[in-house]
Amino acid sequence: QKLIGVITGDDVVTIVKEEAVEDALRLGGIGAAEDISDNPVETSKNRFWWLLINLFTAVLASFVIGIFESTIQKVIALAVLMPIVASMGGNAATQTLTVTIQLIASQQLNAKNVMKIINREVVTGLLNGLVFAVITGVFVYFWFHDLKISILIGAAMIVNLTVAGLAGIAIPVTLNKMKIDPAVSATVFVTTVTDVVGFFAMPMPAQPFGWFKKEIKSLADIKGIKYRTVGLAT
Repeated sequence: QKLIGVITGDDVVTIVKEEAVEDALRLGGIGAAEDISDNPVETSKNRFWWLLINLFTAVLASFVIGIFESTIQKVIALAVLMPIVASMGGNAATQTLTVTIQLIASQQLNAKNVMKIINREVVTGLLNGLVFAVITGVFVYFWFHDLKISILIGAAMIVNLTVAGLAGIAIPVTLNKMKIDPAVSATVFVTTVTDVVGFFAMPMPAQPFGWFKKEIKSLADIKGIKYRTVGLAT
């Protein structure tokens, strides 16, 4: 046997830092080769393709909103509140996604425990959904004084946070099995799922029940605020 080199503690720390930076860049859809010395053109090229994919997925989310255009026109509150549901779902999915990528990178996630972790994340999403359904439902009721709208946002919160838990782990696991780095691509797909589900889950239940038949043109109408024109004596 022959000694050909020495790996010091500093070398290990440097490699760990480089891997952490690379994973952080990929999670943001940025090429791992991007460096502080890169010029704007090179930086733009590194970020272009995932931004382009994100554009198409954003159009998909907008298409879902267009499906419920008539319902949203009747209740302006839906347009005001739908971003809250989508944002909460996106944040919840990102939390699950971050944990999942860490488990994949450390090889703690395998065929033996994957279903257990998926079940855990789905149940966690459901529990968070129930808690925030109550919080947002009460908040919205005091804001708009409408029980139906409170029920809608509460139900949408439960659905979207549960789906967020599932998507946050199922998508990176699937991509990893397809030999695609989930740190690079998973974020775009996960946020698309939560946006689409968030925009779909709130107005959709209102249609079959015909809850909102009268067109409401302003937030003032939803809150029951009435305006009077006061004439000035001349």
